[in-house]
This record gives sequence, C-alpha cells and structure tokens, in this order.
Amino acid sequence: MPEQKSLNRAKIRKAVAGDLPKVKACAHEAYLKYLERMGRKPPPMVADFDKLICEGLVYIVYSNLDLYGYAVFYPKGSALHLENVAVYPKYQGCGLGRKLVAFVEERAKDCGCTAVELYTNAKMHENIAWYEKLGYEITARRTESGLERVYFMKKI
Repeated sequence: MPEQKSLNRAKIRKAVAGDLPKVKACAHEAYLKYLERMGRKPPPMVADFDKLICEGLVYIVYSNLDLYGYAVFYPKGSALHLENVAVYPKYQGCGLGRKLVAFVEERAKDCGCTAVELYTNAKMHENIAWYEKLGYEITARRTESGLERVYFMKKI
C-alpha cells in the first residue's frame, strides 16, 4: 500500500483509453465481495467501460502511475447521476471514495445541477451506511431488473 502522503496527493482526471484495463480490474476487485451475496455479478462488473470512457463519463483518482479508483457520472435532468464509484479494496478506507464523491458534487455545482442522485443495491449495506454518512438521503426503494435498489439524493 502506498504511503498516506502519496494518497493525500492523489489527483482526479478524466479516464483515457489506456486506463481501461485498470478501471475494469478495479471494478472487478471492488465488487467481487458482493458476488456471492447478490447471487450474480453486480452491474459494474459487466459495465461497458470502453464505451463509458469514450463518452467521457469516467474519472479516475490516481497518483503517478497508480490508479486507485474511479467514478462514472453524467447529467440526468436537473441532477448529476452518480452511476458508479469504486476504489481498489487495498486503498479503501483512505478517503479516496470520499474524494471522488466530493469531486462529483463539485462537478454538479459547476454544471448547474441542483442535486446528486445515485442508487446502490440493497444487499450492499456498507454502501447504504456510507452514503448516509456523506449526507445522502434515501428517496426510494425499488426492484428493477431483478435487483433491489436503494435510491439516494443529496441537494447541492
């Protein structure tokens, strides 16, 4: 694991095609723990990251040549929709996920959005508690595509 000093200097930038293997590996590793719990691959494990990167929707948190995590987000109505945020398990708990979410919130302000919206799987209880800790409020619970989802919103 890199020194905390290196993690504190981590930067965020738009992902490029060369980042694709590391983004896919990060999604796989970050969501692997949910595979058994959900009984199927979580959507980020099968996402078309090549397309998402080409569309400019993926941002990475990195330092030097190390990719620590990523976020996928885009405008949706008057909100910015946070589709996915993930950090390699070995870097979790170091503030990088929080840094990515704060970045998304700043982007929302910059583009004139009034809120950030997202959802997570109900079986990912750690995520539910984490988003609530970050100030997100539960707005709905729905079953879609066979997945139990918990929807959140934070006004910006």
